Amino acid sequence: MNTIQEMFQVWSMLERMLAFVLLAPLLGGLIAGIDRRVSARFQGRYGPPVLQPFYDVLKLFRKERIIVNRFQNFTMVLFLIFTIFSGALFFAGADLLLTIFSLALAGTFFVLGGFCVGSPYSHLGAEREIIQQVAYEPMVILMAVGMYQVTGSFKVSVIAQYQSPLILYLPGVFAGFLYILTIKFRKSPFDLSMSHHAHQEIVRGMTTEFSGPTLALIEIAHWYENVMLLGMVYLFFAFNPWLGIGIALLTYLFEIFIDMNYARFKWQLTFGSSWLFTAVAGVSNIIVLGLMKI
Repeated sequence: MNTIQEMFQVWSMLERMLAFVLLAPLLGGLIAGIDRRVSARFQGRYGPPVLQPFYDVLKLFRKERIIVNRFQNFTMVLFLIFTIFSGALFFAGADLLLTIFSLALAGTFFVLGGFCVGSPYSHLGAEREIIQQVAYEPMVILMAVGMYQVTGSFKVSVIAQYQSPLILYLPGVFAGFLYILTIKFRKSPFDLSMSHHAHQEIVRGMTTEFSGPTLALIEIAHWYENVMLLGMVYLFFAFNPWLGIGIALLTYLFEIFIDMNYARFKWQLTFGSSWLFTAVAGVSNIIVLGLMKI
Protein backbone atom coordinates (compact mmCIF):
# COMPACT_ATOMS: atom_id res chain seq x y z
CA MET A 1 0.00 0.00 0.00
CA ASN A 2 2.81 2.40 0.89
CA THR A 3 4.50 1.61 -2.41
CA ILE A 4 1.33 2.49 -4.34
CA GLN A 5 0.98 5.77 -2.44
CA GLU A 6 4.60 6.65 -3.16
CA MET A 7 4.05 5.93 -6.85
CA PHE A 8 1.03 8.23 -6.90
CA GLN A 9 3.03 10.94 -5.13
CA VAL A 10 5.87 10.67 -7.65
CA TRP A 11 3.40 10.73 -10.54
CA SER A 12 1.71 13.81 -9.08
CA MET A 13 5.07 15.55 -8.76
CA LEU A 14 5.95 14.74 -12.36
CA GLU A 15 2.58 16.09 -13.52
CA ARG A 16 3.14 19.39 -11.69
CA MET A 17 6.66 19.67 -13.08
CA LEU A 18 5.42 19.06 -16.62
CA ALA A 19 2.61 21.58 -16.12
CA PHE A 20 5.13 24.21 -15.05
CA VAL A 21 7.44 23.52 -18.02
CA LEU A 22 4.55 23.82 -20.50
CA LEU A 23 2.36 26.51 -18.95
CA ALA A 24 4.81 28.86 -17.19
CA PRO A 25 6.15 30.50 -20.38
CA LEU A 26 2.58 31.12 -21.55
CA LEU A 27 1.62 32.69 -18.22
CA GLY A 28 4.94 34.54 -17.95
CA GLY A 29 4.60 35.99 -21.45
CA LEU A 30 1.03 37.04 -20.73
CA ILE A 31 2.15 38.76 -17.52
CA ALA A 32 4.91 40.54 -19.48
CA GLY A 33 2.32 41.73 -22.00
CA ILE A 34 0.04 43.05 -19.25
CA ASP A 35 3.09 44.69 -17.69
CA ARG A 36 3.78 46.61 -20.91
CA ARG A 37 0.16 47.67 -21.30
CA VAL A 38 -0.24 48.83 -17.69
CA SER A 39 3.14 50.63 -17.80
CA ALA A 40 2.04 52.44 -20.96
CA ARG A 41 -1.21 53.55 -19.33
CA PHE A 42 0.77 54.95 -16.38
CA GLN A 43 2.72 57.00 -18.94
CA GLY A 44 -0.37 58.21 -20.79
CA ARG A 45 0.15 55.89 -23.79
CA TYR A 46 -2.11 53.20 -25.24
CA GLY A 47 0.59 50.56 -25.20
CA PRO A 48 1.33 47.47 -27.31
CA PRO A 49 -0.96 44.41 -27.59
CA VAL A 50 -0.94 42.08 -24.57
CA LEU A 51 0.48 39.34 -26.81
CA GLN A 52 3.37 41.53 -28.00
CA PRO A 53 6.02 39.65 -25.92
CA PHE A 54 5.16 36.46 -27.79
CA TYR A 55 5.45 38.25 -31.14
CA ASP A 56 8.85 39.65 -30.10
CA VAL A 57 10.19 36.26 -29.05
CA LEU A 58 8.99 34.57 -32.24
CA LYS A 59 10.65 37.34 -34.26
CA LEU A 60 13.91 36.85 -32.37
CA PHE A 61 13.88 33.12 -33.13
CA ARG A 62 13.64 33.95 -36.86
CA LYS A 63 16.63 36.29 -36.77
CA GLU A 64 20.17 35.31 -37.71
CA ARG A 65 22.24 33.83 -34.89
CA ILE A 66 25.25 36.12 -34.41
CA ILE A 67 27.86 34.75 -32.01
CA VAL A 68 30.47 36.99 -30.41
CA ASN A 69 31.83 34.19 -28.24
CA ARG A 70 30.74 30.56 -28.45
CA PHE A 71 30.71 30.25 -24.69
CA GLN A 72 28.10 32.99 -24.34
CA ASN A 73 25.33 30.90 -25.92
CA PHE A 74 26.31 27.89 -23.80
CA THR A 75 25.94 29.91 -20.59
CA MET A 76 22.54 31.23 -21.62
CA VAL A 77 21.29 27.72 -22.38
CA LEU A 78 22.40 26.65 -18.90
CA PHE A 79 20.73 29.75 -17.46
CA LEU A 80 17.45 28.70 -19.06
CA ILE A 81 17.81 25.03 -18.06
CA PHE A 82 18.53 25.74 -14.40
CA THR A 83 15.77 28.35 -14.23
CA ILE A 84 13.28 25.81 -15.56
CA PHE A 85 14.70 23.17 -13.21
CA SER A 86 14.30 25.51 -10.23
CA GLY A 87 10.68 26.29 -11.08
CA ALA A 88 9.90 22.62 -11.71
CA LEU A 89 11.28 21.73 -8.27
CA PHE A 90 9.26 24.49 -6.65
CA PHE A 91 5.92 23.57 -8.20
CA ALA A 92 6.57 19.87 -7.62
CA GLY A 93 6.69 20.65 -3.90
CA ALA A 94 10.38 19.84 -3.44
CA ASP A 95 12.85 21.39 -1.01
CA LEU A 96 12.65 25.20 -0.99
CA LEU A 97 16.35 25.61 -0.18
CA LEU A 98 17.30 23.39 -3.12
CA THR A 99 15.08 25.50 -5.34
CA ILE A 100 16.74 28.72 -4.15
CA PHE A 101 20.26 27.34 -4.63
CA SER A 102 19.39 26.08 -8.11
CA LEU A 103 18.03 29.51 -9.04
CA ALA A 104 21.23 31.11 -7.71
CA LEU A 105 23.24 28.76 -9.94
CA ALA A 106 21.14 29.85 -12.91
CA GLY A 107 21.97 33.47 -12.06
CA THR A 108 25.66 32.58 -11.95
CA PHE A 109 25.55 31.29 -15.51
CA PHE A 110 23.71 34.46 -16.53
CA VAL A 111 26.56 36.56 -15.11
CA LEU A 112 29.18 34.40 -16.84
CA GLY A 113 27.44 35.06 -20.14
CA GLY A 114 27.84 38.79 -19.60
CA PHE A 115 31.53 38.48 -18.74
CA CYS A 116 32.54 36.18 -21.62
CA VAL A 117 32.17 38.90 -24.30
CA GLY A 118 34.33 41.95 -24.87
CA SER A 119 31.71 44.70 -24.62
CA PRO A 120 32.33 47.16 -21.75
CA TYR A 121 28.55 47.62 -21.47
CA SER A 122 28.12 43.89 -20.97
CA HIS A 123 30.93 43.73 -18.40
CA LEU A 124 29.47 46.67 -16.47
CA GLY A 125 26.05 45.02 -16.53
CA ALA A 126 27.51 41.72 -15.29
CA GLU A 127 29.28 43.49 -12.42
CA ARG A 128 26.04 45.17 -11.42
CA GLU A 129 24.22 41.84 -11.67
CA ILE A 130 26.63 40.38 -9.10
CA ILE A 131 25.96 43.33 -6.80
CA GLN A 132 22.24 42.75 -7.15
CA GLN A 133 22.62 39.05 -6.35
CA VAL A 134 24.60 39.83 -3.20
CA ALA A 135 21.89 42.36 -2.29
CA TYR A 136 18.86 40.08 -2.59
CA GLU A 137 20.10 36.56 -1.79
CA PRO A 138 20.21 37.01 2.03
CA MET A 139 16.53 37.95 2.07
CA VAL A 140 15.58 34.97 -0.09
CA ILE A 141 17.41 32.63 2.31
CA LEU A 142 15.71 34.30 5.30
CA MET A 143 12.35 33.71 3.66
CA ALA A 144 13.06 29.97 3.52
CA VAL A 145 14.34 29.96 7.11
CA GLY A 146 11.25 31.81 8.33
CA MET A 147 8.90 29.39 6.61
CA TYR A 148 10.82 26.51 8.18
CA GLN A 149 10.49 28.04 11.62
CA VAL A 150 6.72 28.24 11.23
CA THR A 151 5.96 24.96 9.42
CA GLY A 152 8.89 22.80 10.54
CA SER A 153 9.77 21.87 6.97
CA PHE A 154 11.61 23.24 3.94
CA LYS A 155 9.38 21.26 1.55
CA VAL A 156 7.19 23.51 -0.58
CA SER A 157 4.36 20.94 -0.50
CA VAL A 158 4.27 21.04 3.33
CA ILE A 159 4.51 24.84 3.43
CA ALA A 160 1.68 25.21 0.89
CA GLN A 161 -0.59 22.93 2.94
CA TYR A 162 -0.01 24.75 6.23
CA GLN A 163 -3.45 25.66 7.56
CA SER A 164 -2.59 28.97 9.21
CA PRO A 165 -1.69 32.14 7.25
CA LEU A 166 2.11 32.42 7.10
CA ILE A 167 1.77 36.16 6.66
CA LEU A 168 0.62 36.42 10.31
CA TYR A 169 3.90 34.88 11.49
CA LEU A 170 6.18 36.41 8.85
CA PRO A 171 5.06 40.01 8.18
CA GLY A 172 8.62 41.33 8.30
CA VAL A 173 9.94 38.54 6.07
CA PHE A 174 7.14 39.20 3.59
CA ALA A 175 7.91 42.95 3.58
CA GLY A 176 11.60 42.22 3.00
CA PHE A 177 10.78 39.77 0.22
CA LEU A 178 8.58 42.38 -1.47
CA TYR A 179 11.49 44.81 -1.32
CA ILE A 180 13.95 42.50 -3.07
CA LEU A 181 11.31 41.39 -5.59
CA THR A 182 11.79 44.77 -7.23
CA ILE A 183 15.36 43.68 -7.95
CA LYS A 184 14.31 40.21 -9.12
CA PHE A 185 11.64 41.61 -11.45
CA ARG A 186 14.23 44.11 -12.78
CA LYS A 187 12.11 47.14 -12.01
CA SER A 188 13.17 50.67 -11.16
CA PRO A 189 14.73 51.80 -8.93
CA PHE A 190 16.77 48.58 -8.96
CA ASP A 191 17.12 47.78 -12.69
CA LEU A 192 20.88 48.30 -12.59
CA SER A 193 22.33 45.49 -14.69
CA MET A 194 19.76 45.49 -17.48
CA SER A 195 16.35 46.95 -18.14
CA HIS A 196 13.30 46.08 -20.19
CA HIS A 197 13.01 49.76 -21.05
CA ALA A 198 14.96 51.65 -23.71
CA HIS A 199 16.28 54.35 -21.36
CA GLN A 200 18.91 52.15 -19.71
CA GLU A 201 22.08 54.25 -19.54
CA ILE A 202 24.32 51.26 -20.37
CA VAL A 203 22.31 50.40 -23.50
CA ARG A 204 20.97 46.90 -22.74
CA GLY A 205 23.42 46.18 -19.97
CA MET A 206 24.72 42.64 -19.81
CA THR A 207 22.54 41.52 -22.73
CA THR A 208 24.05 44.10 -25.10
CA GLU A 209 25.98 41.47 -27.09
CA PHE A 210 23.12 38.97 -27.28
CA SER A 211 20.75 38.83 -30.22
CA GLY A 212 18.37 36.59 -32.12
CA PRO A 213 17.49 33.17 -30.67
CA THR A 214 19.80 33.58 -27.66
CA LEU A 215 18.06 36.79 -26.62
CA ALA A 216 14.75 34.96 -27.01
CA LEU A 217 15.95 32.24 -24.61
CA ILE A 218 16.89 34.91 -22.05
CA GLU A 219 13.42 36.42 -22.29
CA ILE A 220 11.74 33.04 -21.86
CA ALA A 221 13.96 32.26 -18.86
CA HIS A 222 12.78 35.48 -17.22
CA TRP A 223 9.17 34.44 -17.84
CA TYR A 224 9.80 31.17 -16.04
CA GLU A 225 11.54 32.98 -13.19
CA ASN A 226 8.76 35.54 -12.75
CA VAL A 227 6.12 32.82 -12.46
CA MET A 228 8.18 31.05 -9.80
CA LEU A 229 8.69 34.29 -7.84
CA LEU A 230 4.94 34.91 -7.83
CA GLY A 231 4.56 31.34 -6.60
CA MET A 232 6.77 32.23 -3.64
CA VAL A 233 4.49 35.18 -2.86
CA TYR A 234 1.56 32.76 -3.01
CA LEU A 235 3.09 30.62 -0.23
CA PHE A 236 2.52 33.38 2.32
CA PHE A 237 -1.25 33.14 1.65
CA ALA A 238 -1.52 29.49 0.60
CA PHE A 239 -4.10 28.77 3.34
CA ASN A 240 -6.61 30.34 0.91
CA PRO A 241 -5.68 29.55 -2.74
CA TRP A 242 -7.80 32.28 -4.31
CA LEU A 243 -6.49 34.87 -1.87
CA GLY A 244 -2.94 33.70 -2.60
CA ILE A 245 -3.41 34.07 -6.35
CA GLY A 246 -5.02 37.49 -5.91
CA ILE A 247 -2.22 38.76 -3.65
CA ALA A 248 0.41 37.46 -6.09
CA LEU A 249 -1.18 39.40 -8.96
CA LEU A 250 -1.59 42.53 -6.82
CA THR A 251 2.08 42.23 -5.88
CA TYR A 252 3.10 42.36 -9.53
CA LEU A 253 0.85 45.38 -10.14
CA PHE A 254 2.46 47.04 -7.13
CA GLU A 255 5.92 46.40 -8.64
CA ILE A 256 4.79 48.03 -11.88
CA PHE A 257 3.60 51.05 -9.88
CA ILE A 258 6.99 51.29 -8.15
CA ASP A 259 8.74 50.96 -11.51
CA MET A 260 6.78 53.88 -12.97
CA ASN A 261 7.31 56.24 -10.03
CA TYR A 262 10.96 55.90 -9.00
CA ALA A 263 14.19 56.81 -10.74
CA ARG A 264 17.06 54.33 -10.75
CA PHE A 265 19.18 54.11 -7.59
CA LYS A 266 22.96 53.96 -7.59
CA TRP A 267 24.41 50.56 -6.78
CA GLN A 268 25.59 51.74 -3.36
CA LEU A 269 22.05 52.70 -2.32
CA THR A 270 20.61 49.52 -3.83
CA PHE A 271 23.04 47.32 -1.91
CA GLY A 272 22.85 49.24 1.35
CA SER A 273 19.06 49.61 1.43
CA SER A 274 18.51 45.93 0.59
CA TRP A 275 20.75 44.73 3.42
CA LEU A 276 19.28 47.29 5.82
CA PHE A 277 15.75 46.20 4.98
CA THR A 278 16.79 42.56 5.30
CA ALA A 279 18.27 43.21 8.73
CA VAL A 280 15.41 45.32 10.07
CA ALA A 281 12.43 43.46 8.60
CA GLY A 282 13.72 39.95 7.99
CA VAL A 283 16.21 39.23 10.76
CA SER A 284 14.06 40.87 13.44
CA ASN A 285 11.09 38.75 12.35
CA ILE A 286 13.23 35.59 12.56
CA ILE A 287 14.48 36.56 16.05
CA VAL A 288 10.94 37.20 17.30
CA LEU A 289 9.81 33.80 15.96
CA GLY A 290 12.74 32.14 17.73
CA LEU A 291 11.88 33.84 21.04
CA MET A 292 8.21 32.87 20.71
CA LYS A 293 9.16 29.17 20.53
CA ILE A 294 11.51 29.24 23.51
